[in-house]
Amino acid sequence: MSHSHHHDHSGHGHGDHDHGHDHSDELEPALQSLLWKQIEFENIRTLNESETDSGARIVEKTWPQRMNPEPVLTSDADEQLLMMIPFAGTVKLHSILVRSSTDGSAPRTLKVFLNKNDLDFSAVSDLKPVQVLTLSQTSDIQEIPVKRSLFGNTYSLTLFFEDNYGDDATNIYYLGFKGDFTQLLREPVEVLYEKAANPKDHTPIVGVNDMAAQGPSHGM
Repeated sequence: MSHSHHHDHSGHGHGDHDHGHDHSDELEPALQSLLWKQIEFENIRTLNESETDSGARIVEKTWPQRMNPEPVLTSDADEQLLMMIPFAGTVKLHSILVRSSTDGSAPRTLKVFLNKNDLDFSAVSDLKPVQVLTLSQTSDIQEIPVKRSLFGNTYSLTLFFEDNYGDDATNIYYLGFKGDFTQLLREPVEVLYEKAANPKDHTPIVGVNDMAAQGPSHGM
């Protein structure tokens, strides 16, 4: 019942150009903790999606695009969806943001697994999730808090949307995450590779070549 008010508010924001600056200022607090740039979109994996890469595309939506009806992630063979979302480093997860719908296609039970990159439907049926969340039937953005103490060292999330509110297929229009980005994993590795790639560029230390000529002290 309160859902229509949120839609009306967002409609005014888009239509009233004079208030564009005020609107962006209102969004700023929400954007500060939004984990978007830290997601490895190209490595997102979704099982049972009806259209290839539609899972990745709903995660790629920016905050201003969160209410867009397209693209949409729709399940295929049944109502279940399984998504693996990797981050470019370590994050402290605070909440998961979902936008679905008011009908039976809205996901209901979300089981969250941490730092497991190779799960399939049979595996998630046997494993105990880190946390189980219950989603609502709404076309507004739902922000579902997680137990922060359990998600303080997160580098990937596996989300198992186990059921919905009665339809044969599940629809999800937006999926986002809030938290603190604590450590970047990729850049230091790239720096190390770069330094090791061109050893001839470095001035040799006196005596190193003589040692190399003598060969290793340990036998093969």
